[in-house]
Amino acid sequence: MAANMARRRSASASGFVWLVSCLMVSSVCGDYPHLGQIFRGRYGEQMQKMQDLKGSVLWRGSVSLAASSVATSPQPGSPSPRVYLVTSYGADPTGNTDSIDALTSAIADAVRAPGDGVLMEGITNLGGARISLEGGDYLISRPLRFPAAGVGNIMIHGGTLRASDDFPIDGYLIDLSAPSSSKSSSSYNFEYVTFRDLMLDSNYRGGGILVPNSLRTSIDNCYIARFTSNGILVQGGHETYIRNSFLGQHITTGADPGERNFSGTAINLMGNDNAVTDVVIFSAAVGIMVSGQANVITGVHCYNKATGFGGTGIYLKLPGKTQTRILNCYMDFTGIVAEDPVQLDISNCFFLGDAHIALKSINGVANGVNIRNNMFSGSGKGTDIVQLDQSNGPFKEIDQVVVDANNVDGMTMRSTVARGSAKGNGTSWMVDFSSALLFPDLINHVQYSLSTSGGSFPNHSLRNVSRNCVVVESDVAVAASVFVMVEQGKKLPS
Repeated sequence: MAANMARRRSASASGFVWLVSCLMVSSVCGDYPHLGQIFRGRYGEQMQKMQDLKGSVLWRGSVSLAASSVATSPQPGSPSPRVYLVTSYGADPTGNTDSIDALTSAIADAVRAPGDGVLMEGITNLGGARISLEGGDYLISRPLRFPAAGVGNIMIHGGTLRASDDFPIDGYLIDLSAPSSSKSSSSYNFEYVTFRDLMLDSNYRGGGILVPNSLRTSIDNCYIARFTSNGILVQGGHETYIRNSFLGQHITTGADPGERNFSGTAINLMGNDNAVTDVVIFSAAVGIMVSGQANVITGVHCYNKATGFGGTGIYLKLPGKTQTRILNCYMDFTGIVAEDPVQLDISNCFFLGDAHIALKSINGVANGVNIRNNMFSGSGKGTDIVQLDQSNGPFKEIDQVVVDANNVDGMTMRSTVARGSAKGNGTSWMVDFSSALLFPDLINHVQYSLSTSGGSFPNHSLRNVSRNCVVVESDVAVAASVFVMVEQGKKLPS
């Protein structure tokens, strides 16, 4: 066998050398016509063979390319390849007729295809089956649902879904609820379902995507508009990732004359461990509502309903168990509200147009809050960058709250760390931090120095820190300057 392989390699190399030689001969004959007779006489037969071989190779290559560029459309029910073109099921890509039955049939065939092992226990791996919308615009009269639960590794992509005028007003264009007739041995409905490159037009009749009790769902590069309830609603489950997407109840680029009437919520996270990354929310009453723990929001631009009109960019509605990170976001005239924040990090964000952060007391708890390294830009009206909403009662349990290292233009700085000084001739110096500190009467740590202008060296001490005012007194009257740094920390029992 080794000898045969060696002969084959030798023959291949000889053939290649022969082909190159023939090409060189052809070039020489073209450049020097007086040598043509010599070469044609001696190599005429070989030249003809070379031309025949060249034509054969090019023809075979062109056939191969043509065959590979043709998209195959599996017949309904065919599991291989696992790409289901919805037009082959009768879906209307022009959007003139209802396509819900055709789309449902395509999904049903994909779900019925033989699985390849399992993902989570009880979840069948569909091997990356793809429902291709083929760049069409499809009208649907009821939510698009999976016919059975307990499946995963499947994608719907590449087109537009639009609600008809008789679409249920409380429905969602795509609904991952488990069918009542389908029972899965898994504790989750679905796993690793991907929605990519979709435009969803709810036609002001309900919502965009509903993801209840599912695992590792991905919503990527989607445009969801004209919803009345939620653009995306995540209920329970685990690790839904929403990224590179655009959501808005009304299609606008800001300064919309109807902004006061914006309603609905663009993204509603009622579950844990989800992520929203690089998303634009351009209209809705609430940009992102969070009522689950350990979610992360990064790179989001909210310019939905402005705070001045009653809107909220990000609302953390989970008093006592926040555990949320908001990083590198752009809050554009709409701010952040956090109820009883516990373990909340807001960092490296930009707040424009008097957008601010409000800590809202429900049970009076604020613990483990970091608000650092943000930029605030306002209109010069004196709006505080961080505000306390104590309409339901004061904050009574405060610990590890750090508001510091933010920079401000046209708004009022609020912080839990402040520095100040006082100068005078006497026995008492007071530095008032009430306009700078966040909590109204809470100073736990003070550092100060007293510098006299003469040669005297009086005894002095810190006398009072009530109402965020620091008082330093000496035993004799001297001309002195006092420099003070304070921190607000844990609220001690009264």
